[in-house]
This record gives sequence, C-alpha cells and structure tokens, in this order.
Amino acid sequence: MKPDALGGLVDRAADLVAHTPSDQRCLLGVVGAPGGGKSTLVEALLPALAARLGDVVAHVPMDGFHLADDQLDRLGRRERKGAPDTFDIDGYAAALFRCRHDVGHDVFVPGFERSLEQPIAAARVVAASARLVLTEGNYLLHDADGWDQVHPLLTECWYVDLADDVRRQRLVARHVLFGKAPDEAVAWVETVDEPNARLVADGRARADLVIAS
Repeated sequence: MKPDALGGLVDRAADLVAHTPSDQRCLLGVVGAPGGGKSTLVEALLPALAARLGDVVAHVPMDGFHLADDQLDRLGRRERKGAPDTFDIDGYAAALFRCRHDVGHDVFVPGFERSLEQPIAAARVVAASARLVLTEGNYLLHDADGWDQVHPLLTECWYVDLADDVRRQRLVARHVLFGKAPDEAVAWVETVDEPNARLVADGRARADLVIAS
C-alpha cells in the first residue's frame, strides 16, 4: 500500500478514536474474502497507528476463534474449515463486547498459530490502556449463522477488495506453503475458500469503507 493511502487510513482511524466515548474502546473491523489482503493491511496499520497514537492499539484476529481440529472432527466439519460454522462465533462476539465495554481491564483473547493451523488460548491481550482494537476476518459483515452479532459491536468496518484471480493465486500459494500438495491446494480453494468468498462478498455493501488491495 502506498504511504499516502496508508496515511489516510491512519487519519480516519485516529479520528474514530477521538470521537469514541471515554467509557468505550473504538473497535475497527477489517473484512474481506480469503486471500484478499486483510491481514496484510492490518500488519501495515498496526505500527503506523502505534506511531500516531502511542501504546493504545490492540489486535484481536477473528482466526483465534477457529474451532480446534478435535472439535471440527467431532462435528464433522473439518473438511470445511474456514466456513462460518467452524468458528466459535458466540465466543468471538462476547470477546468483542468485552473489548468495547470493559475499559480499564485487560482482556485476554486467543491467537492463531498459522504453522499449526490451530487457535492458541489467551495468546493475546487487549491491555487496560488500549483505546483502539483492530479485528480482521472473513465474516464481520455476514448476517447469518450468528455472525449478525458482530457488526453492531464495531465502530466501523472496512472491506478490503482484491481481484478474484489474484486472490485465488495467493490462496493456492499460501496453502502450498503450509503443507498442501499443489493439486490439493487448488481443490481446497475451489471447494472451500470460494464458497466462503461469495458469502463475504454479500456483505460488501454494508461496509463503511471499501479499500482496493
């Protein structure tokens, strides 16, 4: 992302924080399809926001609320890992509610270890001093399967948009990097990631801002 574009996003986020009541934290959601660049944007925003606002910025990735493989096996959903019903949506919504309203207290949240493809309990903390929380994931604007709890908790939600052909290429490369054979990676993208991407795209119109990735 060009520095001037990133600077504009930092300005917008800082303005959101400035207009958030003192008894709440500002929650900024970043949403987009699998492989669309959500995490890349958040990784750029976090240090830029810290430089602007100081040590008051926290990060709560939606991926930390993946159900563990043992639970997916129990439910018969492991072959659809990444679909809306393979996350602890109630836990995610409860954590976001605490992040927004439990000001002055540390809030511990899970992280996600990409090399293991597993959530890690209490791997992250939203410090008591935090004023801005970034959270990114696929389904922040999804309006079914319990995900409709999320959008009302967000101060704003930004949609990251990327051309589908580029996004699919990135996804295949990512799956190969983390252990799938090339043919298996292509099949996973077509049968699992792309149906999820269509669900994500359905929420695009509800975003407060659309960002070209």
